[in-house]
Amino acid sequence: MLKKAGKDIPTKSGTKTNPKSQKEVPGQMLDKASKEIPTTSGTKSQIMMRLEKMMEESDIMHGAIRSVDMDEGVFGIAHSELIAKEDMQQLFEHEELGIAVIHTYIWYMYDTLMRGTELCNRFNFIAASRINTTFITKNPTSVMNELVDRFMVAGDNTTPSLYFLPFNSGNGGHWSKYPSMKKTVDAAILKFRSKKNYRNRKDITWVRVQCPQQNNSIDCGFFVLRFMRDIIALNRIDIPKMYFDEYKSYSRAHLDEMKDELCQFIIDHRII
Repeated sequence: MLKKAGKDIPTKSGTKTNPKSQKEVPGQMLDKASKEIPTTSGTKSQIMMRLEKMMEESDIMHGAIRSVDMDEGVFGIAHSELIAKEDMQQLFEHEELGIAVIHTYIWYMYDTLMRGTELCNRFNFIAASRINTTFITKNPTSVMNELVDRFMVAGDNTTPSLYFLPFNSGNGGHWSKYPSMKKTVDAAILKFRSKKNYRNRKDITWVRVQCPQQNNSIDCGFFVLRFMRDIIALNRIDIPKMYFDEYKSYSRAHLDEMKDELCQFIIDHRII
């Protein structure tokens, strides 16, 4: 789910991005680097088999877990994630993704695509573990305040920005970017505007955009993360209503590429 906070920026359908400016985005280096890892769709790459072997030789195979402290810049607050054998199996066996893997890949995107660049002022992440259907049902006011606090972290930053919130609908555990939580998000934005003394703002407008859709019950998390990754890598604030020209669909190879990126990140950060 994508939502703008702060100053209103009109959505421009079909907006073209200057190819020259795209090349300057750090994320553009990612595609070139990932191609150096030979991956055959549906098979395990060398980097994945290396990580799998590391896991087999670690105590995580016998029930141990890893507590990972993520940079405060990732979600705007200190955040720790518990990673266990089951989470790694989601990568190795291409299973439905849980919150731990979702958050770890978000950390990867922040660290690889955004850190130390202007993109940190343009894109922000909201932790999926703090905003979900269960919490909204039990205590919508608390969830609203969580969102307001996240928006306030930007301080006096006047750069138009996007907030990414991967949201689990609770209906079979599916991940979505346009969830049925509009009322809570709208209330948070209105409260944020009031606290920042933003006046004469336009009505909040929700725009449903076309994005690649999975054709099974497994890939929803992968597709959500890949869509977020493409938005950041292309440095797009205005999301076209009818797909990015570069990514109208995602193949298994696109998803395998993401898994390789995350496996390399986990190895580099010695998470296992």
